[in-house]
Amino acid sequence: MFQKILIANRGEIALRVLRACKELGIQTVVVHSTADADAMHVRLADESVCIGPPPSRDSYLNIHQIVAACEITGADAVHPGYGFLSENAKFADILAAHNITFIGPSGDHIRIMGDKIEAKRTAKRLGIPVVPGSDGAVTDQKEARRIAAEIGYPVIIKASAGGGGRGMKVALTEDDLEIALQTASTEAGAAFGDDAVYIEKYLQKPRHIEVQVFGDGFGRGVHFGERDCSLQRRHQKVWEEAPSPALNAEERARIGGICAKAIADLGYSGAGTIEFLYENGEFYFIEMNTRLQVEHPVTEAITGIDLVHEQIRVASGGGLSVRQEDIKFNGHAIECRINAEDPRTFTPSPGTITHFHTPGGLGIRVDSGVYSGYKIPPYYDSLIGKLIVHGRNRVECMMRLRRALDEFVVDGIKTTLPLFRDLVGNADIANGDYDIHWLEKYLAKEE
Repeated sequence: MFQKILIANRGEIALRVLRACKELGIQTVVVHSTADADAMHVRLADESVCIGPPPSRDSYLNIHQIVAACEITGADAVHPGYGFLSENAKFADILAAHNITFIGPSGDHIRIMGDKIEAKRTAKRLGIPVVPGSDGAVTDQKEARRIAAEIGYPVIIKASAGGGGRGMKVALTEDDLEIALQTASTEAGAAFGDDAVYIEKYLQKPRHIEVQVFGDGFGRGVHFGERDCSLQRRHQKVWEEAPSPALNAEERARIGGICAKAIADLGYSGAGTIEFLYENGEFYFIEMNTRLQVEHPVTEAITGIDLVHEQIRVASGGGLSVRQEDIKFNGHAIECRINAEDPRTFTPSPGTITHFHTPGGLGIRVDSGVYSGYKIPPYYDSLIGKLIVHGRNRVECMMRLRRALDEFVVDGIKTTLPLFRDLVGNADIANGDYDIHWLEKYLAKEE
């Protein structure tokens, strides 16, 4: 097991990893920008190192500073959390060159899954069902028209190196295709430094289903069930739950088994999430995230397994602590992402939290690194906390969620709490009857 882990992140995920390390008796080092000097994870860590000014490029994305912090403090491993450098293959390679363990997959696996086209090829080879579309990057209009005609309209143009909804355009007809291709390519080049795009069949009313997987790096793989992340705004997840209200036990076992086998065959090490669009009983691979997910607590709630403990165990060479038959699913869990944003316009709302009170009681968990008097900086992601609720079934979970949202108090800034209070009383949400377009349509009607 590691002696000292450096946590290369901030906010609630840095605190989440820190807590896991403390439970395992591992010394912790956190890095921080000058803007985060008073953050909770900085206060609670065994050691902290300031690595630069507020802009991410000068601090949390500064690989050389983070490696220097490892060497100064004697950290023998780095946990990257999510975001920032968590899916940066170069970072993983550099740490390996300095004999520092990256708590995550190999740089090669990060590279494969970070390229959307190569990821799709790999998924197909591993027996994972994929969305019909181009086999690689599409370079001209003639080729685009041929592929679109083969798979049928509507189609979606996606950035090969993209994510977060950037470099994505829908073409409903052949007349839309030329401008969609040009716009997506231009956006991709500006956002990711790579203008390569590809074409896929555009599904009309799919759900977003993701499967939590783990590999030991030696040919063993397991899955921890699925999460439903269909409530989204601009391709950003807002509400996640497990298990999905849309799947039955047979579908759940089938897609989980496919994913676990694929991870084993790939020789993958650590945590990963294989993401799908699901429509009319069929799953279609869209991407794989080679890291811990924001929404991992809902999986922990229904399995009772600490996924960060598992990450650390696997990275240290200890292998998986569970076999597939050991993983049991209990009840239902929902996570709401509480952001420092206007609940209708989603405009960021940085500032000082004047009062912060979290709900409690059976089945309630809040992952947050903020406190009363904490000043939310304007430089980073707007997530300030996650409310995770667990119940014996979905009905009980929703009842607890409604109560917990009523108890949650954040004063001094605007948050998305009012949005969730509306959603928990909505009939479609109560019935689990929604798709990836539902939330944006709901918000449009409210304007």
